[in-house]
Formats: sequence, structure tokens, C-alpha cells
Amino acid sequence: MSPPAPLLLVLDGNSLLHRAYHAGAVDGLLDSSGRPVWALRGLVGFIARAAAYLRPDALIVGFDCPDDSARRADYAGYKAHRPEKPADLSEQIAGAPDLLTAAGVRSIVPPAWEADDVLASAAAHARGHGWRSVLMTSDRDAFALIDETTSVLRVRNGGFDEAVLVDAAGLPELCGVEPWQYRDFAALRGDPSDNLPGVRGFGEATAAKLLAAFGTIDGAWTALESGAAHLIREAVGDRAAEQFAAPGVREVIERNRRLMRMRTDLAVPGLDEVRLPLSLPVFRRALRERGINLGPSLWALTGGVPQQRQPRDEDPIPELRPWIIRKGMTGRRDPTPGQLSLF
Repeated sequence: MSPPAPLLLVLDGNSLLHRAYHAGAVDGLLDSSGRPVWALRGLVGFIARAAAYLRPDALIVGFDCPDDSARRADYAGYKAHRPEKPADLSEQIAGAPDLLTAAGVRSIVPPAWEADDVLASAAAHARGHGWRSVLMTSDRDAFALIDETTSVLRVRNGGFDEAVLVDAAGLPELCGVEPWQYRDFAALRGDPSDNLPGVRGFGEATAAKLLAAFGTIDGAWTALESGAAHLIREAVGDRAAEQFAAPGVREVIERNRRLMRMRTDLAVPGLDEVRLPLSLPVFRRALRERGINLGPSLWALTGGVPQQRQPRDEDPIPELRPWIIRKGMTGRRDPTPGQLSLF
């Protein structure tokens, strides 16, 4: 039996920084200059724990471009409802790429595009070179990128202990649709977090029913145009069918599909350029310059081995034991030998 293909781990830096910011705000860790660093520490913790769990061969972290947005240029309402970020969060987001770069982690901030596009482009690059990839994010949009070589490790409320690892066979169990249907599913449902309303009357269950019946939105439109509207009513009910056929709905769906489509052609570094392990002294020095004290827990990133006990002089990071959604089953994956003793 041949060994598994090499694995690329790609993280959505912005979404994980937001999670870490809110999770660590009570402690409010500052560096020696009084600058906030608790979200940065949390981001490194996400990276370290994911690496310990997945044992990747290479690592990339993507970030949103802070200056320009191609999607906002396309649709002015895109994310327009979001309040301004707290200053201490913005400062940590701005400093994250430089911190990771100093630590040896390849970070990508694509002009006018977002971390989602880095995930999509890195996954496509890995697939094209015979690699597997795991995309770590708190954003459901990444489910559209799942295929036989690409899985998503989604971090949800509750932190690491509630993370789910979703592959192509598990997504129907979680959402009721196949990965290739997910963008249509999201376009129908809408995405309030991005200020993209969906079709009235189409929640997740109704969207999944339409796609189960017709495969795609285009298939449903074809039925509507060919005089088979009764098939849509049979699939989703009279009220939802009426909304689906309402004036202007096609434009809403097309806008959502366009804005939800992720770039797969951004420039990403060669896989050999982002291979692990990293240098432990370099990594620790970069963190300590920002007042973050980690070391042995970085073992999976720096070519070390699991520690038998957590050092007392190291900042604690919660345990990573994600749930797995795979092959139609939901259950917990046992940690690799020695992992529990580290965490």
C-alpha cells in the first residue's frame, strides 16, 4: 500500500485571529511595550495545535488585504454592515503577517483579495502537484473547496474542542449537499456575515431540498423556463417556489454566486518553499520579541517530538481534539500517541 500524499495545511489568518481575540480578551495579554498580543498568541496556538493533530508537510497562512477589496468594488454592500474593528484587534491583525514571517511561516496577503482566495488557490496548487490539503478556518465558505484531496478543519464557537474536520464524504451529513453544490446552496441561503441576503423562504433545509431535486440552481431555472414549475413546488413547497420565481431573484442569486466564488489562480509559493520543519530558535525568538512565550508546544512545526508534560514556563494553549465529519459518520478522532501528554 502506497503512503498517503503529502499534506499542506492552509489557515485563514483573519478568521482565526478574530476567534482568538474574543477568546482571550479577558486575559488581555500585552507585550513589554504595552501592545496587545493575545490574539497573536491564540493564532500561533491554532497553528501549533493543528500541526500537532494533522502532521502536515507544509504550511501557509493567508490574510485579507487590508487596503482594497475586489468584491467591494463589485458590490458596494459587501460586508458594509460590519462595525469598525476594535483598535486592539486591528493592531494585531496588521502585525500578524510580519510576526509569522519573522517566525519562518509563509504568510500571503493578496492585493485586493481575501484569505478565502489564498485557501482556494493553495488547495488548487496542492491538488495540481499531487498533494492533499486541509484548510483551517471558521468560515463555512471553505466547504465549497472540499473535494477528494481537500478537507476543511472548521473552528466554531467553543474553540478547539468543537472544531470539525469535514471531507467530501462528510459534507452531505453536515449540510445536506455535495461539495460541488455548496456555492449554490450558500447563494440561495445567503450569507448575513457578508451582507449578502439570499432568497426569501430559503433557509438551509429548503436550499438543500431544491438542490437534491435539481442538482444545481441552473437545473431548477431550466425546469421553471420549460413550464415545469410544478416540480419546484413539489420539491420546496408553494411559498418557496413562488419566491424562487419572483422578479429580481435571479440577479440576487447570480450576485451571491459571483461574490462567493473564490480565486484559485492567485500566486502561491512552491510547496518545497513552505515545507516543514521550521527552526525552533528562530520561531521562539520571533515570539519572544512580542512577549509570547512558547516553545515545546511548537514541536510539530519544528521537527520535535511530543513532550510528556507541559513546561511550567510556557503559555498554556487549549487542547485540539476536533470532531470529524467523515464518510457519513460523526465522531471523535483519537489523538495521535503522545498528543494528550503534550496538551
